[in-house]
Amino acid sequence: MPDPIEELRRRVAEAEALGGRASEERQHKQGKLTARERLGLLLDPGSFAEFHLFAESRSSDFGMDKRHSPGDGVVTGSGRIGGQLVFAVAQDFGTLGGSLGETHAQKIVHAIDLAMKAGCPVIQILDSGGARIQEGVRALDGYARIFERNTQASGVIPQLSVILGPCAGGAVYSPAITDFVFMVEGLSKMFITGPDVIKAVTGEEVSFEDLGGAHVHSAVSGNAHFVARDERECFEMIRKLISFLPANNLDDPPLAPAAEWPPEENPALDTIVPTEEKRAYDVRDVIRNVFDAGDFMEVQERYARNIVVGFARLAGRPIGVVGNQPSHLAGVLDIDSSDKLARFVRFCDAFNLPIVNFVDVPGYLPGTHQEHGGVIRHGAKVLFAYSEATVPKVAVILRKSYGGAYIAMCGFGLGYDRVIAYPSAEIAVMGPDGAANIIFRREIGEAADPEAVRKQKIEEYRRLFAKPYTAAGQALVDTIIEPRFTRRELLRAIEMTSRKRQQRPDKKHGNIPL
Repeated sequence: MPDPIEELRRRVAEAEALGGRASEERQHKQGKLTARERLGLLLDPGSFAEFHLFAESRSSDFGMDKRHSPGDGVVTGSGRIGGQLVFAVAQDFGTLGGSLGETHAQKIVHAIDLAMKAGCPVIQILDSGGARIQEGVRALDGYARIFERNTQASGVIPQLSVILGPCAGGAVYSPAITDFVFMVEGLSKMFITGPDVIKAVTGEEVSFEDLGGAHVHSAVSGNAHFVARDERECFEMIRKLISFLPANNLDDPPLAPAAEWPPEENPALDTIVPTEEKRAYDVRDVIRNVFDAGDFMEVQERYARNIVVGFARLAGRPIGVVGNQPSHLAGVLDIDSSDKLARFVRFCDAFNLPIVNFVDVPGYLPGTHQEHGGVIRHGAKVLFAYSEATVPKVAVILRKSYGGAYIAMCGFGLGYDRVIAYPSAEIAVMGPDGAANIIFRREIGEAADPEAVRKQKIEEYRRLFAKPYTAAGQALVDTIIEPRFTRRELLRAIEMTSRKRQQRPDKKHGNIPL
């Protein structure tokens, strides 16, 4: 009779070989790591606890009964990242092409279910040929079950998707539902229909990279939030992101120990924002001089660059940061930036991250392309997201804040807790030039020297409405500060709102203008 311990060891070795080492050579030839190598880079050493190692496909059609595939093409389990418990899924392209069948899907669903019960983040590493054709509709039902679990987990636990190979067809919708998508240049591919199908249906010729590569999804479609140069950098980015996030929607974000913090009085801030209203600058220079040094992690850096969003720390406390970017499209809001902004705000609100806005926005982008593309609906998402958010909301008006964009980014009417302004702030329905041309149209038109009168009226409007003191006098700005004291004022604002509690009407959910 064989020794049970020896038999167990043999079976474990065989299962792990089929799930990892057997595919190692093929993966490495493609410039990819194996599923187990990836988990080794993602998780703290020695922390991975695998489950369902011996699970196999129950299908017997098309010769599947003759294929021995322990793990069924996916490695699942739990581990730790910086000591934080997480659940992880890693598809193994070397086993059945990482294709998703009934058992494969069952393992992923089980991992998400356990993550929900434990209140821990879940990370999906995707590298798959898609639905397993041999299992037919059972594979499609498997995807449906995963999508349903992703949806139920949304806003309850952080969900991260990592595309490290092909992700095609129905498989793309799971990462689209999750909170953040990571891709690697030259390695990741994500699309609903491949180049061959597109050519057959439309006649259009396109490469895999131009159709669904990392650049396309990070800069054009906005489907990817982070792009890395290689897999190792990708996993380092994931570990950093996790360090900002709470384990679930009931926990507070993790406090970091003291690091290199900027001084509460930082003279460098006095010269970053130009007083000239049309002169560009990089809002990230303000952010880096306010928050804890080296801790700003920008989200969707390549997409809708007229808005900057990301995570930072203020005296060790994670903060969601938003900033209009004057160096791109003058910092206006448009269709893409509205979507990017609204989604980020809703994530921060779901996971108890205070939101700080750095405001320098001339308004929404005008034009028929924007109007016909639905800028009204997309812009309304921003208003909905901020109105819905119950976390502390603080705005710092750096320079321009006009019209509907003022309402969205710093309007007390949307429930902002603290609004701070620089002396250079201009707060009005519109800029002085446009306002004067409308209000004083008749006087300008009838004047002997229309241009001189127009300039006079522009200055008159600027003096009355484009200074922060008018808004402060109407209690629509809390305080006007020297830029050098921005960090000090934000520390005070977050401290006074940290115990904020705000009740909302009982309802199933709102109807955000999608």
